[in-house]
Amino acid sequence: MNQAADMKHNRTAPVMLDVIGTELNADDIRRIRHPLTGGVILFARNFADRAQLVALTDAIHALRADVLIAVDHEGGRVQRFRTDGFTVLPAMRLLGQLWDRDVLAATRVATDVGFVLAAELRACGVDLSFTPVLDLDHGESGVIGNRAFHRDARVVTLLAKSLNHGLALAGMANCGKHFPGHGFAQADSHVAVPVDERSLEAILGDDAAPYDWLGLGLAGVMPAHVIYPQVDAQPAGFSRKWLSILRHDMGFDGVIFSDDLSMEGASVAGDVIAGATAALAAGCDMVLICNAPDKADQLLDGLHANQSSERSAARIATLMPTMAPLDWASLQADDRYQSAKRSIAALLAE
Repeated sequence: MNQAADMKHNRTAPVMLDVIGTELNADDIRRIRHPLTGGVILFARNFADRAQLVALTDAIHALRADVLIAVDHEGGRVQRFRTDGFTVLPAMRLLGQLWDRDVLAATRVATDVGFVLAAELRACGVDLSFTPVLDLDHGESGVIGNRAFHRDARVVTLLAKSLNHGLALAGMANCGKHFPGHGFAQADSHVAVPVDERSLEAILGDDAAPYDWLGLGLAGVMPAHVIYPQVDAQPAGFSRKWLSILRHDMGFDGVIFSDDLSMEGASVAGDVIAGATAALAAGCDMVLICNAPDKADQLLDGLHANQSSERSAARIATLMPTMAPLDWASLQADDRYQSAKRSIAALLAE
């Protein structure tokens, strides 16, 4: 298929959805083949061991080579694959604590974490991890907690930049989340609708600053299912104002992903079709629907194809790896990988 045909095929593929188990069933295959499907997100339930994971990602890519396979694999308590050789990765707060003791060591270990994270995933056929978390550690949000690097936006920015460098060394893009910041809101957007009452100026000057400072270093961004009523009545992922700030004021031209439309924080936008339509109209390039196969079917059946655009398709295409990954055996023999694993083990042993 030539590039022009690829673009045409991708034009109406703004949906990322999940699969049921450790291998594809008939419904999974039907959904992945749907022309609106542009991505598949994996969860811990989709992993039994490395061989099974490779077989699953191979099967997905055999159906649709253009489909982006992603996972939430940050480290700490958000790491979907933990056994059969996968390195246990630290919570990002440990990197922030190391920064407070030794800045240069922290930046080096952050790069090591990014490299190991990406190299292992790519060896198993996963294209993208939704990382790094750019939320600030205000001590307010239980759902963010130790997933955040630090309270200081400058530290978060520099550690994220180092982690992104490690991802890139393994041929993986990045996705900062949750714009403009989830760290100040107490409620968990999985089960509630968080609200952050601060002013636009306060948020831009603190929580949102890493998105501005990282600039071209960000390939993707995921907005928060948080309402900032001093700015807009809609959560950030459904807000033209917030996504315009990201696109136009901050100059971000990468991929904007909605957070999961099945989460309670998305409920204010209506049903799944209304939510997806609102997110795409606000400026998202791709919408996620997870852990709700019935809603995924509703979305694929009811979303208008013209909600997507060629520009969104071009952005999404940039997240597909262009560098061949090392297979698992070659990775184990790679000196840089083994050195990075040792530095991670040393951090976890402290």
